[in-house]
Amino acid sequence: MFFEYPKLLWLLAIPLLLIAHYLYLELSGRKPHLRVSVSSPWKAAGSGLMSLVRHLPFVCRILALSFLIVAIARPRSSSEVEKIDTEGIDITFAMDVSTSMLARDFTPDRISAAKDIAIEFIAQRPTDRMAIVVFAGESYTQCPLTTDRATLINLMKEVQTDLIEDGTAIGNGLATAVARMKDSDAKSRVVILLTDGVNNRGEISPQTAAEIANTYGVRVYTIGVGANGTAPYPVMTPWGVELQNVKVEIDEELLKSIAELTGGRYFRATDNTKLAEIYSEINRMEKARTTIDSFPVYKELFPRFALMTLALLLLELIIRLLLRRLP
Repeated sequence: MFFEYPKLLWLLAIPLLLIAHYLYLELSGRKPHLRVSVSSPWKAAGSGLMSLVRHLPFVCRILALSFLIVAIARPRSSSEVEKIDTEGIDITFAMDVSTSMLARDFTPDRISAAKDIAIEFIAQRPTDRMAIVVFAGESYTQCPLTTDRATLINLMKEVQTDLIEDGTAIGNGLATAVARMKDSDAKSRVVILLTDGVNNRGEISPQTAAEIANTYGVRVYTIGVGANGTAPYPVMTPWGVELQNVKVEIDEELLKSIAELTGGRYFRATDNTKLAEIYSEINRMEKARTTIDSFPVYKELFPRFALMTLALLLLELIIRLLLRRLP
């Protein structure tokens, strides 16, 4: 608590002077008096509780005056309030949904693991706008940039491999992801491109798409998904679905060049744990910009002192009226 006009507190000397004057009158005997023939009734009355009660009106008045002086000095309290402005990042997931993403070197398979870990990543970044682009033989936008986490997660869950023509059009997927953010006013724009193959389809080459991303200031993190060597892949046979080991082919040189050209990084994920670690690392690198402004909030305290002043004056009046009615 502090006072807006602290110099007015010097007026508290007035109640002190009044107290000193009252004590002087009480102790010196210099008070109004009346001569009577017998003083015993007054001595008896002044020796009990009434001798103390008669001082209460003066005590109430002194306290009321003190509280009034404190009130006009305008007591206030303040507390610091922080205003936090968070500048989010625009992030687009470019996910390969070709049939090779059904390989089971991840648990339960590559595409399921990629979706589950991406959903965890989404939940950890509440201030960012995010979008989902999927690609195989061609590409399309599964979800435009949004801060609606529930919608984003639901649409991520609906990503599957049989939605579009098969193939791996990395260039188309990256170009579509960049197109989602070319008009964004975010200070940082990021594409997380995840694939498990080699570019073999599409009208736009990956190098051209990377140059477009670089032109618009979009940083691309590329993730190659797949175990080293071979991976079990479900194949339909006359006896049902059987797992056959298929060679893992990832164009790592291409993914590295895309990342280097755009200022991003290339990662290789060989299992669920490694993929989760990659997303955690990207999460640490891409921090939202936060600005914190502190400002004081003031609260006026003089009304409570004014109310106490009024209450004490009323109490003094009541006590005086009661004393007059006593025998």
